[in-house]
Amino acid sequence: MSRQSPFGHPYLLGFDEIEQALDRVAKAASDGYPPYNIERLARTVDDPERLRITLAVAGFTRDQLEVTLEENQLVIRGRQTDDKARHFLHRGIAARQFQRTFLLVDGMEVMGADLSNGLLSIDLVRPEPERIIRKINIVTSDEV
Repeated sequence: MSRQSPFGHPYLLGFDEIEQALDRVAKAASDGYPPYNIERLARTVDDPERLRITLAVAGFTRDQLEVTLEENQLVIRGRQTDDKARHFLHRGIAARQFQRTFLLVDGMEVMGADLSNGLLSIDLVRPEPERIIRKINIVTSDEV
């Protein structure tokens, strides 16, 4: 059975990339590690409205984390390796790897990232939408 696309309406032209992006997001959302928050930071006199993504990455050092912007995707990766020199009597905290991806709208800018007390915070600036109204000239091509 094939899935009916919400973008299959004839009035929705050129939305196939959005449909592909939604499919990618749905596949990536199934993994719950690491947990994260997304908050809106109000506009101030000095700063525009921002978004902050905060991931709980306890046990990861700055060198074990990587934040990259790949086209319109913010990708956060964490890589831990087992320390073979340590002998555990009980191991309840495993060395883990993760990749968390966030799809960003065109024009969204990453301001920076901060690691503090086991929380990785990434600040983003929302683009101010431009209202564009353009008149389209109508030409006539009457044949005489």
